[in-house]
Order: sequence, then structure tokens, then C-alpha cells
Amino acid sequence: MGLKIAIAILFIGVVISLFSGLTFLVQDQGDGKKRQWYALGIRVLLAGSMLGLIAYGIQSGQLEFGAPWDQHKLVPVEE
Repeated sequence: MGLKIAIAILFIGVVISLFSGLTFLVQDQGDGKKRQWYALGIRVLLAGSMLGLIAYGIQSGQLEFGAPWDQHKLVPVEE
């Protein structure tokens, strides 16, 4: 459960970094793109960390690969 929370937090961080880069683009209007590059670097770092956590979760078995409605996950109810 902790792995899923960490992945969600990293995803929220990527979205925040995306919108901060948009804000820097609008405020600077093309002048001094240093803040945009900084936001891009943070976004790439967060996205790489998130992909690493997803790969670790699948490899360790903490995350399952597939949709919840797959046939192998459905257990017939016996009456």
C-alpha cells in the first residue's frame, strides 16, 4: 500500500511541475528560460523515479499487471 501512495505522490509532483513550467513560460514570455529548464529537470527526475517505483513494484509482486476485471482474477461464488 505504501508503494501505491509513493507513486501517487510522485504523479502529483509531476503534474505540479508541469503547471509550474507553464506558469514560468507565461510569466517570462520567452526571456530567461532557466526556470523552465529547472522545472523540466524536476519533472524528468520525478517521472524517472515514478517509473522506477512501478518497475520495482511489478518485479517484487507488490503491483499486479492487468485490469481488475480480468478473468483470472474473478473468483466464482459458490452457493
